[in-house]
Amino acid sequence: MKYDIPTLVSEATGMLKSLISIPSLSRDEAKAADYLQNYMEMQGMSTGRKGNNIWCLSPMFDLKKPTLLLNSHIDTVKPVNGWRKDPFTPVLETNGKLYGLGSNDAGASVVSLLQVFLQLCRTTQAYNLIYLASSEEEVSGKDGIECVLPELPPIQFAIVGEPTEMQPAIAEKGLMVLDVTAIGKSGHAARNEGDNAIYKILNDIAWFRDYRFAKESPLLGPVKMSVTMVNAGTQHNVIPDRCSFVVDIRSNECYSNQELFAEIQKHITCEAIPRSFRLSSSHVEEKHPIVQKAIVMGRTPYGSPTLSDQAFMSFPSLKMGPGKSSRSHTADEFIFIKEIEEALGIYLELLDGAKL
Repeated sequence: MKYDIPTLVSEATGMLKSLISIPSLSRDEAKAADYLQNYMEMQGMSTGRKGNNIWCLSPMFDLKKPTLLLNSHIDTVKPVNGWRKDPFTPVLETNGKLYGLGSNDAGASVVSLLQVFLQLCRTTQAYNLIYLASSEEEVSGKDGIECVLPELPPIQFAIVGEPTEMQPAIAEKGLMVLDVTAIGKSGHAARNEGDNAIYKILNDIAWFRDYRFAKESPLLGPVKMSVTMVNAGTQHNVIPDRCSFVVDIRSNECYSNQELFAEIQKHITCEAIPRSFRLSSSHVEEKHPIVQKAIVMGRTPYGSPTLSDQAFMSFPSLKMGPGKSSRSHTADEFIFIKEIEEALGIYLELLDGAKL
């Protein structure tokens, strides 16, 4: 089917400007969700809502067909220092560069996928469609996509809109954060007394620095462990009776977070408490029909080191959207309108007539 791409670009750009103008920091996305819900309903779509998550199902939804989810997130991080422009005022320059907080991550994906959803809903496909604009992605919040997925019909595959330069990320690393603590005994630093908790953590920190898990992923590489915070002591002349540190662990698809934690506990002496096991690594086989079609179209599958809402999906998914990951969370964030145009064309070519 031939699509009117220039009109879709114009509509998507107008939507993106509106979304930039509506502050939607994580856990404060209600007004942006209201805007999207009203827009969908003005297009004749029935919507569902839970908190600040908005979704709609394609008309004539048929449970005998497999279902494809189109998802991106409406929340943004807080503006970082260094913005020279108002982050909530969209500015479109003559070179086609649109500035604004969330323009790249992930507003361009939100509006592009919605336009694709509305177009594909007017065609006959071998699958159902669900469009979901989720909240709290930037903070992995429990009131984001995690609370919505149980409300939806069974899903066979998902496209997650994030800035990937429209290359398909078919795997992404997971995340587990550990709080590790050693307990000693306080005493006066001038006398030979006390049990220094700082010394108790040194071997464990060295282990996290040096240990390598055996299984490496062709797409994601090895599991990566980084000690990122250390805290101890109250003043210079008191032996610290407590020392804690934080470990950031980026998993590959070869291990579950539970498996990593079980192995870690065999090697360290301090008490380690995981903040959660929720943020899993994800992976879809390269032989999946959607991935194969993307390859035929000249797209290059890769593994992504950054986390997304894929972490909560128990079904196959790939991450693909307009923009560049390196622009995310930066001052004077922007998207090129030509990137939105490219995204619309690629999404429609990839999904029109696709098999799940």
